Amino acid sequence: MFNFMSKKGITFTLSAVLMMGALAGCGTKSETKTPAATTAATTAATATPKVELTGTVTASGSSALLPLVKQAATEFMEKNPKVTINVTAGGSGVGVKNVSDGTSDIGNSDVEPAAEFKDKGLVDHQVAIAPFALIVNKDVKVDNVTKAQAADIYTGKVTNWKEVGGADAKIVLVHRPDSSGSRTLVKNIILDGKDFSKEGIVQENSGAMKTAVVGQSGSIGYVDTPYIDDTVKALKIDGVAFSEENIKNGTYKLFGVEHMYTKGEAKDATKAFIDYITTKEFQGKQVRDLKFLPADLLKK
Repeated sequence: MFNFMSKKGITFTLSAVLMMGALAGCGTKSETKTPAATTAATTAATATPKVELTGTVTASGSSALLPLVKQAATEFMEKNPKVTINVTAGGSGVGVKNVSDGTSDIGNSDVEPAAEFKDKGLVDHQVAIAPFALIVNKDVKVDNVTKAQAADIYTGKVTNWKEVGGADAKIVLVHRPDSSGSRTLVKNIILDGKDFSKEGIVQENSGAMKTAVVGQSGSIGYVDTPYIDDTVKALKIDGVAFSEENIKNGTYKLFGVEHMYTKGEAKDATKAFIDYITTKEFQGKQVRDLKFLPADLLKK
């Protein structure tokens, strides 16, 4: 004989069974990582940690390039606090010699190395273009000279400003030493390789050159344009003033390609420092802010 459960009893029993099933499910459920999460966790665990740059980098040479290299060094050391970068001037010739004999890690130069250094294994890193200008004391009543007149002034053929349209006043020549890349540029571009006059005064770096021109009536000198301010006057050459556009179109020819030479391929902190200077960001902003021009300006 069958015993029938009441409807209320059946409902209670079913509820109990469902509750036990739910509790059992909660007790046995495991957390499974998706394949993507597993891959990410494995990659993070096995990734090679970034090596922190350390060491000391020495750079010497061109005083024309000095403002740019010092600015880059300051920024680079802020980003890499365990790296020290020591930057000095001395002239392009000194920079090339120092890197050739191992005294410096980097030799800064406004010009290519002399023939005696061609077989020293130097690697050229072009980092900027530097416009140069002939500068005069502000009492000089001349704003423009032809290339021929500038050559005559610096070879000593012309010695008075009245000979080139100025007042009756002696021309005082201010020179850089033989090791200077700035001197070499002016000799090659303005003097067509002829020798400078031995008259005048010699200044060891671009900053001192500008200071001498400021302080000496009737004087003339030459610097790259980052050193030019309102204390001196930059002369036009053949009626053309220095500018990015005039360099690009070929009408202004007194400029230099700035080089940072290493002996062999650059490595470690030296390579990272040069790489920093040649980044698109540094070339596009700091180089221009410092009145240089990007290294690839004439390659575009």
